[in-house]
Formats: sequence, structure tokens, C-alpha cells
Amino acid sequence: MGKIIAIANQKGGVGKTTTSVNLAASLGVLEKKVLLIDADPQANASSGLGIDVESVEIGTYQIIEQSNIPEEAIVKSTSPNVDIIPAHIDLVAIEIELVDKENREYMLKQALESIKDKYDYILIDCAPSLGLLTLNALTAADSVVIPIQCEYFALEGLGKLLNTIKSVQKIHNPNLDIEGLLLTMYDSRLRLSNQVVEEVQKHFNDMVFKTIIQRNVKLSEAPSFGESIIAFDATSKGAINYLSLAEEIIKKNSN
Repeated sequence: MGKIIAIANQKGGVGKTTTSVNLAASLGVLEKKVLLIDADPQANASSGLGIDVESVEIGTYQIIEQSNIPEEAIVKSTSPNVDIIPAHIDLVAIEIELVDKENREYMLKQALESIKDKYDYILIDCAPSLGLLTLNALTAADSVVIPIQCEYFALEGLGKLLNTIKSVQKIHNPNLDIEGLLLTMYDSRLRLSNQVVEEVQKHFNDMVFKTIIQRNVKLSEAPSFGESIIAFDATSKGAINYLSLAEEIIKKNSN
């Protein structure tokens, strides 16, 4: 039975898509069968794995709207063992179109039932908002990874996200767990980075992943080549960090 993990934070620029793409690729390299669902209208996870976004005809939009089945939207990515359901800019319209639907928060959950068993992990790259798209992802997910940037405003908005997760647990998905808080863009030379790490670890203890994603130029270069960090430079800090995160998640879920 595949585990569905949403990667969510309504703050932009915290490393959600970078984490989605590179965690998927790392799990794939570790011989897990992975499906990455791009649920962000910016479609960066799709282009980051070599998909030509302009040519996407069936993607996340059609799956949530349930005009197509997931099997029709799945595309092989450039990463071994990683399939993707790509996004397109038209995903922006889904929020408006779902408003009048009954069970609108459950559309993605229902759609994924048919393919859940075909993968070890299904990762959902969420949009930087707490709208219906993200609610659909959280309702469909077994757990959520929350990337937190090691910067001054890191904890801003985290309370709001945790409250949203609580209300999803209460109303739509009582089994939703927090997989972990992931510290990203860490620079050991900056006192601020170290302060954020201490602060987050002090407040959230075991909820924080041991792996910390360091700031790494290669991580920001890889998407422009349509490759994960594993394919782009397997010896880089970024690749080592994301492989370590994948191992941590596998170990956590094998207990």
C-alpha cells in the first residue's frame, strides 16, 4: 500500500518544489516506486523533471476534476522509478470550479484510490497557499512534510499551517500525520541559520527531521536542466542531503 505524502507550506520560496522533486528522485534511486503529483499551478515540479509543461494535455487538473483517470495522466519522468502527474497553468482555475461541488475537498483522494497500491510513495507538491488545492492534497495524504527555510521569518505562518492541518484532521482526514518538519536553505556560516535550527528543534523536538538541507548552488541550477539533483550532480551537498532525507523517511516508515 503506497504512502501518500503532501509537501506543504503556504509560504513561498521555502523549498517545497525542490524537496518534492529531489525527495522523489532520491526514493527512486533507493529502488522505491514513486509517483510525484504536481499540484502547484506554477508547474515547477513538472519542468524540474524534464516535462514540457506547455504540451501537457492531461494532468492534475483533469484528475481532480475527475474528467480523466490518473492512469491517463501518468508520465515517466527523467528519474529512475519516478512517474509524474504533471501540472499546467490551467490548474489555477480549479479553485473556482470546485467551489460549488459536493465533497470538493475529497476529489483528489477519490481519484488516487485506483493507483495507491501501485507505488511505494506518492508525493504531492502543494501550491504556496491554503486554498482548495492544498486542502485536497492534505485530505488525500497520509502525512505531510513541512519545509522550513532557515531564515528570519521561518516560523511566520507555521502556526497557521499547523491549525489548517488540525482542522483537516478534525473534519476531513483524521489519520493525517505530520511526517516531519524539514529545515532547508541552511548556511552554517550564518548565526541566524543556526538560531532558526535551535529554535525549531527546541519547539518541535522529534517532529523535526535529523537531515537538514544545506544551501547549495547546484540545487538551484538543476531544475533549469530538467533534472533532479541526483542526476545533475550526485556528489553535491544537495544530493547527499536529499538521499539522507529519503533514507530517514524509509527507515521511519519501515518500523
